[in-house]
Amino acid sequence: MRTAISIRENRMSSVTLLRRLGNHSRKNRLYRAFRELGRAIRTITLLRYLSEPQLREQITKVTNRNEAFHGFADWLMFGGKLIGHNDPDYQEKVIKFNELLANCVMYSTALDITDAANDIAAEGQPVDLGDLATVSPYITHTVRRFGNWTLNLSPPEDTPNTRLDLEPRVLFAAALA
Repeated sequence: MRTAISIRENRMSSVTLLRRLGNHSRKNRLYRAFRELGRAIRTITLLRYLSEPQLREQITKVTNRNEAFHGFADWLMFGGKLIGHNDPDYQEKVIKFNELLANCVMYSTALDITDAANDIAAEGQPVDLGDLATVSPYITHTVRRFGNWTLNLSPPEDTPNTRLDLEPRVLFAAALA
């Protein structure tokens, strides 16, 4: 408790705390107190996980979303999943560039989905938001990973339409009918 108050009131720096915890002394009272606190927090979290179905659903949903992104990024990885160098800086660059590429492809796919939904709405057809919510940005069949690549660094002539322009009469046409 004294340590927490000292940190909050800026009497103890994080460097000092880490130095005290980093000496690998199991007899250190501060180390033992934080270990027991960690065990208590872990136990509370596990009990909440076991007793709250909503928490399990939320964790599962977030985990699946992350796994889907990583699977998509792995699919986009040029040359396979293996990074050929042992240099940590190089490995970090490869991972960051791969995630950047994945985000760019997802953005392009989201723009295509938005254009398609706007075209449907412009024709006067109802667009069901439930159906729209199930469309994934991780579409792979439209991406040519090893096809012809053209890099055009000039800015686009017009800004892309990133807004889904659905009028209330189109959105709720099924509910009003």
